Amino acid sequence: MDDITKSKYLKAGKIASQVRSEAVEMLQEGNLLFDVAEFAESEIRKLGAKPAFPVNLAIDTIAAHYTPHSDDPLTFQAGQIVKLDLGAHVDGYIADTAITVEIGTNEWKSLIDASAEALEKALDALRPGILVRDLGTIIEQVIRSKGFEPICNLSGHSLEQYNLHAGISVPNVSDTSSDDLKPGIAVAIEPFATNGVGRVAGRKSGNIYKLLRLKELADPELSQLVKDIHEEFNYLPFPERWVAKQVDKSDKKLKKLLRQGIVATYPILSEVKGGIVSQMEHTIIMTSEGAIITTK
Repeated sequence: MDDITKSKYLKAGKIASQVRSEAVEMLQEGNLLFDVAEFAESEIRKLGAKPAFPVNLAIDTIAAHYTPHSDDPLTFQAGQIVKLDLGAHVDGYIADTAITVEIGTNEWKSLIDASAEALEKALDALRPGILVRDLGTIIEQVIRSKGFEPICNLSGHSLEQYNLHAGISVPNVSDTSSDDLKPGIAVAIEPFATNGVGRVAGRKSGNIYKLLRLKELADPELSQLVKDIHEEFNYLPFPERWVAKQVDKSDKKLKKLLRQGIVATYPILSEVKGGIVSQMEHTIIMTSEGAIITTK
């Protein structure tokens, strides 16, 4: 990784960390999910980056892929467990970070602490060439020692320019992967813990899309929309909210693109047995001297 690339990863991480710290203060009973997402994404832009994906606000049993719709009426309620997951990028170089907050109560501290300690122990173990399966073992052991289950089918992921999930996974459980973290790699590590069985699934399409391919379409308006999506978001995830700011009937048009295979949508992922889920996440870049946490 050259110095210019490294500096962009570090800038993205600093911005993501600052915005996470500001946005978490808005996770209060009665506040709109929409307002929190819009605030965080706006702040990322003001600070000189762009959102790497829509702000995720996953509540209770939902683990990932919920972001508010452009007319979303949902507000935070006392007792909810909220995962705030956000990302920033500078010229495509991404920082991805998450924190879990309990709204107004203190019933789930041990679950939140399980994800936090698993992340801390995994970060402490980082060294050039470490096998990702060894990180998975650490995460699994910490979470289970606290009486909870790691979510086995969610994982951390390597990052590349304009590529949020770049091929290497960092598991939350022991596995047989031979992948390692060599100097020059950027990786998001994100332990998920639950009081359920440790697995998520989802069939319901969410409000998060991703461009799959550029293609000229018979409808010139849709063709222009595809070009605009590519120019603005590249192949990174984006929500209907962002398209709605520029395009009328955005929902309808995105669904047409979905049916034609131009875009894909991310399903809302929930714990299969209704378990409550916590998440913590930092992004690191590995150097020959060790790991640098960009989102600390």
